[in-house]
Amino acid sequence: MVKKHIAVVMGGYSSEFEISLQSGGVVCEFLDKEKYNVYPVQVLKEGWSYIADDGSKHSVNKDTFSFYNGNETIIPDVVFNVIHGTPGEDGYLQAYLELIGIPQTSSEFYPSALSFNKRDCLSVLKTFGIICANSYYINKGNIISEEEIIKKVGLPCFVKPNRSGSSFGISKVNKMEELIPAIEKAYKEDTEVIIETALLGTEVSVGVFNNNDEIIVLPATEIVTENDYFDYDAKYLGKSQEITPARISEKETNKIKEEAERIYKLLNMKGITRSDFIIQKGIPYFIEINTNPGLSKESIVPKQVRQTGMNLTEFFDILIQNVLNKN
Repeated sequence: MVKKHIAVVMGGYSSEFEISLQSGGVVCEFLDKEKYNVYPVQVLKEGWSYIADDGSKHSVNKDTFSFYNGNETIIPDVVFNVIHGTPGEDGYLQAYLELIGIPQTSSEFYPSALSFNKRDCLSVLKTFGIICANSYYINKGNIISEEEIIKKVGLPCFVKPNRSGSSFGISKVNKMEELIPAIEKAYKEDTEVIIETALLGTEVSVGVFNNNDEIIVLPATEIVTENDYFDYDAKYLGKSQEITPARISEKETNKIKEEAERIYKLLNMKGITRSDFIIQKGIPYFIEINTNPGLSKESIVPKQVRQTGMNLTEFFDILIQNVLNKN
């Protein structure tokens, strides 16, 4: 059997690049080396490079996404896309790879771009009856009416960069005087800001992926944070419990899974996604969907995969075979 060349693309241009490097390292570790030649590729602001086993860097030719591996020039058969944030989660990388004819494991460019923009994603899903928190949008340079914002979303509320992840730039606002500083903090990550009603309930996250034409919903994870909300420290520095399966009723579990699968289909997703909800008074409110969720050892999706009895090598193989079977 001729081994396929798999470029595991990680990094990115956002504050999430370090988390992406961790995810990429896990993918490289667990991909089946009997079936694939695995090439770690870092896409960073300072350049795109294949990182060889000896630590040496080989520049990627952006015309063909090719690189020298020490013996020959490699053009990947598949890109395993593990970039969180721009340019790998917002559609730019997907569009580029589609133009040069290299398949990749994440959703295609438009679904990725749509879902990465929280405002636009929520606007679309609300038209299909997906229940979401009340929200208010502002762009950098807009005149801000604190009274108007609070009238719409109430207190407490969350102020978030519209296009960001890993809780960078997010603040929970409990008092009116905290609103402007929170907006300024969010502007450090993005020029667009979304402000949402703070929901009170059980936070649940659920992974969904396709195995060819079959859509599979992973066990739901309940998130119990030591902090005021599921912030960066809670996600990555051990300040939370992530309980899989979630300690919710069978009825709530089924409803969450149905909503996650429905959202996956409505947004025309492929590969692995993770949808986040808050269950308030028995009703699941959709928060956001991640088209390149974390795959580091601390991340939620790998824990959900293991809960099913599948290992990461088997799971990653499904994501690659999805792509190879369609090409």
